Amino acid sequence: MAKLNQNDAPPPYYSVTVHTQPPLRSYEEVVYGVGPGQTAANQHYIPQYAPPVAAPQITQSDTHTGRKRKGCCDRKAQCYGGGCGAFLLCALLSVAIWLAVRFGTTLVTQAINNNNSNNQQISGDTGGGLPLRNDTCPVNATIECDGVRDCELGSDEMDCVRFVSGNRLEVRTAEDGRFLPVCFSGWNQSNADQTCAQLGFRSSFISKDISSQASLGLTVTTRLSETIQGQVELSSSCQDQNIVSLQCVDCGRQQSTSRIVGGSIALMGQWPWQLSLHFRGSHVCGGVLIAPDYLLTAAHCFPRSNPLMLLPQFWQAYGGAVSLNNLSQPFLVEKIILHENYNNRTNDQDVALLKLTEPVDFNADVHPACLPVTAQPFPHGTTCWTSGFGTTEAGSGGISTDLMEVTVDIIGRDVCNSPRVYGGAVTENMICAGHLEGGRDSCQGDSGGPLVCQIDDVWYLVGITSWGAGCAEVNKPGVYTRVNSVLPWIYTNMQFERP
Repeated sequence: MAKLNQNDAPPPYYSVTVHTQPPLRSYEEVVYGVGPGQTAANQHYIPQYAPPVAAPQITQSDTHTGRKRKGCCDRKAQCYGGGCGAFLLCALLSVAIWLAVRFGTTLVTQAINNNNSNNQQISGDTGGGLPLRNDTCPVNATIECDGVRDCELGSDEMDCVRFVSGNRLEVRTAEDGRFLPVCFSGWNQSNADQTCAQLGFRSSFISKDISSQASLGLTVTTRLSETIQGQVELSSSCQDQNIVSLQCVDCGRQQSTSRIVGGSIALMGQWPWQLSLHFRGSHVCGGVLIAPDYLLTAAHCFPRSNPLMLLPQFWQAYGGAVSLNNLSQPFLVEKIILHENYNNRTNDQDVALLKLTEPVDFNADVHPACLPVTAQPFPHGTTCWTSGFGTTEAGSGGISTDLMEVTVDIIGRDVCNSPRVYGGAVTENMICAGHLEGGRDSCQGDSGGPLVCQIDDVWYLVGITSWGAGCAEVNKPGVYTRVNSVLPWIYTNMQFERP
């Protein structure tokens, strides 16, 4: 988390003069413009992710130990250079290494598949990391949102519920095909709990009526169905023009509201949705609590180059902490779900959903951020905040043991894609935030953490820390996964994995 006092200069790092390409790797520094007869020009794109670095003064008990494979020779020529005995020894060891690699990889792959039994295929060149879902649906016989599960995994009934301004509940049915509001008349607590459980929450939090001028609505019937879309029918109007406003989880509230513009150490309760994700006892990425059973983070925190990082049993999430030197009991991870369209060359769709083994008990220090409603605007210039345990200086090998916070402004995509900034590398699934003059930004180790904006005293998760060129550099703001663009994916996968 790069921070800046009012009279300080931005943290020093590399100058960036080429901005037309996004990072090629999600965990490496990349040098551009180097060919025969050329030299590197210190042109680096730095994702906001650091390789696993153990937090100082933290003792973690770890029952899982890794194995390193070593061979007696790197090339065959080295084996032929020795005597017959040495050759036979190398040959035998080579066979043993091949068997270890062959069957060790198979065992890891089997473990991944066992932990993701609903997924059927492996992503290709996009670098997704975990198997993808591949639902089986009847040819030309699938009707979406009719309350009947035609596909084996029920994907035809997943993208049927959404929330819009004011937490208004809208449902899409096969009867009309559009998302329409639900009339409050006939609605009850059972409907509210069932709808939220359908979306992957355990129950509802608040259900109330609000006025609306909508000409069409959906009324609740007495039909029995596992889904809300199977229980409603089209109506020309709602009684008294009242429709349903539904909130499934208590979210977006802070205990402490004292904040310092420009970057500082966070206080307990300021960002209760902030999580520290540890891989085998070391902080690797941030995360964001969004529900009792789920958290969001960045997909690039789980590189395919290390298959063990795809296994949930090696991960723990710590909440309610403002110091890595003082951690409570971790939340254990049951499943890691990467966006199937995540591209590790462009960092597009850089999001992962983690399901926890047990629901989290909320309190003043552990509390979820609210997901934004569909099409909720966060225009250019909106003041927001980001937080994390990442390094406070670009290129630093260490992380911050303290949770850092910093205020940043939303930067419009047209500005962020201008030639002097990122030159077209920011997709519609990304959002930029920071300051074009530099000085305040997220940094390595903050990946997967929150970009939150406050509206009417409620904090909404607008972005997930993803990548950027350096940290806090001029014309190089942080780039975040835009949560609004991946909302259907989030809700669909929460439905697949609902407790």
